[in-house]
Amino acid sequence: MKTFTLDEAQSLLPVVESLLKRALAGKQDAEQVEEKLSELSRRIYLSGGMKVDVGSVVRQRAEMDVHLERVREMLSEIDSIGVQIKDLDSGLLDFPFKLEDEVVLLCWRLGEQSIEHWHTVESGFKGRKPVDDRFRRGKTSGNRPN
Repeated sequence: MKTFTLDEAQSLLPVVESLLKRALAGKQDAEQVEEKLSELSRRIYLSGGMKVDVGSVVRQRAEMDVHLERVREMLSEIDSIGVQIKDLDSGLLDFPFKLEDEVVLLCWRLGEQSIEHWHTVESGFKGRKPVDDRFRRGKTSGNRPN
C-alpha cells in the first residue's frame, strides 16, 4: 500500500478533487437518465402498455452507460494514485500515512480547504482527530509503495 506524507497528500488535493467532482457529475448525469427511464417504465405500466420510441430508449441507456463509465474511470484514477475513496456521495477520501509503526488515514472531504484530520483504520470517519505536529515532521519520510 502506498503511503503519503502530509505534504504529498496536500499537493494531490487539486488533482483528486477534480477527479472526484467529475465522478460526482457523471453519477448525477447517470441518475437523471435513469430517472427518465424509470418514469417511462411507470407510465407504460400505469397505462397498460403504450407505443415507445425504442431508438430513444436505446440512446438513453447508451448515454447512461457513458456516464457510468466516466464515473468508473475517475474513481479508478483516484484509486491508482493510492487514495482511498470512502464515500463518493459525500466526497470522502483517505490518504494512507505511516505514523510511527502504524498506518493511519489522513482524512479529507470535498469542500475542505486542506487535510486537517486523521483517523485510525478501525475508527473510521467518526474517529477523526485534528492533524498534529507528528504529521508535519516527516516532510520526506520515505513513505513509498510497498
